[in-house]
Amino acid sequence: MTTLNLDLGERSYPIYIDSQLLSDDTLLTKHIKGKRVCLVSNDVVYPLYGEQVKGLLAGYDVDQIVLPDGEAEKSLANFEKIMSHLLANGHGRDSTLIALGGGVIGDITGFAAACYQRGIDFIQVPTTLLSQVDSSVGGKTAVNHPLGKNMIGAFYQPKAVVIDIDSLKTLLPREFAAGMAEVIKYGILGDGEFFNWLEHNQALIQAGDKTILAEMIARCCQCKADIVASDETEAGVRALLNLGHTFGHAIEAEQGYGKWLHGEAVAAGMVLASKLAVKLNLLSSSDLCRVEKLLSYFNLPTEAPADMGFDAFIKHMRRDKKNLGGKLRLIIPTAIGRSEIRDDISEDTLQQIL
Repeated sequence: MTTLNLDLGERSYPIYIDSQLLSDDTLLTKHIKGKRVCLVSNDVVYPLYGEQVKGLLAGYDVDQIVLPDGEAEKSLANFEKIMSHLLANGHGRDSTLIALGGGVIGDITGFAAACYQRGIDFIQVPTTLLSQVDSSVGGKTAVNHPLGKNMIGAFYQPKAVVIDIDSLKTLLPREFAAGMAEVIKYGILGDGEFFNWLEHNQALIQAGDKTILAEMIARCCQCKADIVASDETEAGVRALLNLGHTFGHAIEAEQGYGKWLHGEAVAAGMVLASKLAVKLNLLSSSDLCRVEKLLSYFNLPTEAPADMGFDAFIKHMRRDKKNLGGKLRLIIPTAIGRSEIRDDISEDTLQQIL
């Protein structure tokens, strides 16, 4: 088993990565302080792993909330549903929430944990590639609003992250591909060697080689852990992790949450950011081609939706959380393995790209 540590002083926590972790009855219980547990999952993941996880919690008083699947369910209505369940079932400050599912479940469960009785413990058990390499690590929790993605939330760290790579066996190909967008992001934004590794091992990744997948997930988690440890609340360098997201969130909000998967929108967003960088003479055309080629290999989109023009993009981008002082802040790649935060790019320049 690979065990990484996200170093945040008293709020540090382990990230466990291996096969068969959902059969290990010690990993979860060592991070539960009371006897009450609420398992939060969705109607796709719970039938696959819910009873198995509950079986690891013998001796605990366990109940569950099973939400519908989909990005559209990361809503204030479902946040209220979780709150009502916890209150109705007498959960206290010593209760622990377990988020069993993908990024939607992890985000909404973490936000519920941050808010319920001003903060209770939660554990991340991510079951999708995207959540394993990105959303389960780092403590960003939120729900969506029709006017913007992840605009209502909190920074709130879990007690542990348990990543069982065997759960990827039940992942739909489209969901796996969406996760690969976030994997590729790490290579583009700050680790050119990892991007080279992905190019070299793309066939083994696509084939589901467990050794390769474990190494890939660990490298992504380590990269994110290092960045979050240096900038937990995104005051600086952590914003680099949003490469492609300003464009991507605009696509998700405009198209309707769930029509494009998050990773699909991020993939198109990274290409748009790369094209912008080429236009500004910050990135070579050959690097842009490598980005497009690797994304295409994993069946990810490299073009924005045909029905989205500049006006549709800019109305959402103006609401982006990274913006300061009314200025758009964009993450721009300057080479494969290097990126920077820019707040000096005009809307006129963006219009030429979009």
